[in-house]
Amino acid sequence: MSTSDQRPARPEDVDEICAALPETELGTSWGDRPTWKVPRGPKGKGFVLYRAPGPTAIDPETGEQYDDLIVITTPTEVEKHALVEDDSTPFFTIDHFRGYNAVLVQQSRLGEISRQELTEVVTEAWATKAPKKLVREHLGD
Repeated sequence: MSTSDQRPARPEDVDEICAALPETELGTSWGDRPTWKVPRGPKGKGFVLYRAPGPTAIDPETGEQYDDLIVITTPTEVEKHALVEDDSTPFFTIDHFRGYNAVLVQQSRLGEISRQELTEVVTEAWATKAPKKLVREHLGD
């Protein structure tokens, strides 16, 4: 593991990590929201989405809408809760995502985890949406 993997994650790391995974492309979903999808093309499924500010995601301290949220898919509810309940990570959820396997994170708080941790969470998100054959080819069994 290189020292760059241990440094604090940065917002630009999200796109770098997503782009390095096989068969990914940056498209849009939820209207016009930038969304990383796998596989490339019309069958692509979103695994990382840059969420628009909205009334369902309010900073409890300021009362303002979050303007830098990323939605990252999780494999199951178990992984979602593990990330959200770990006080050492900046991941959280909101009522709007109840029953949906995904976590939210503010880009401004990504530095609270290492690039390696971010890579693991994004790679799991990718593997959740990618075709099984592609996952086996990239990650093995």
